[in-house]
Amino acid sequence: MVDSREVEEGQAIRRRRSCSACGRRFTTVEELVLSVVKRSGVTEAFSREKVVRGVRRACQGRPVEEDALQQLAHRVEDAVRSRGVSELSSHEVGLAILGPLRELDEVAYLRFASVYRAFSSVEDFEKEIADLRDAAGVVARAAEENAGG
Repeated sequence: MVDSREVEEGQAIRRRRSCSACGRRFTTVEELVLSVVKRSGVTEAFSREKVVRGVRRACQGRPVEEDALQQLAHRVEDAVRSRGVSELSSHEVGLAILGPLRELDEVAYLRFASVYRAFSSVEDFEKEIADLRDAAGVVARAAEENAGG
């Protein structure tokens, strides 16, 4: 007999089993191992700490708390795990970082995006800044409509 249930928000499965030889019951916990395929083709386990290290570099000199970096890494891990795949590219991890980092600190976001997207000109920065301004304008207009309505 096997009784299974999800634990840790679906990131693991807890199984209650019984030994067919002796009848004793025991529990196993099976965790989803998330692997990242790097550009070089090397595969390694997803590391929340590597996300924090990469984002910390982009946040150097910015007023960003360590706790905020940990929360961002947790959000990134949740986002990539929610895809339900066991393997993803480092590019997909980078994309998952961009959204939360943009919300956290726009300057750090620009730094990270410039390296991640390999900006090669001032025009690349100008376009990204224009996109940030457009998004800020949309948010401001929505806030005005909600306050007035």
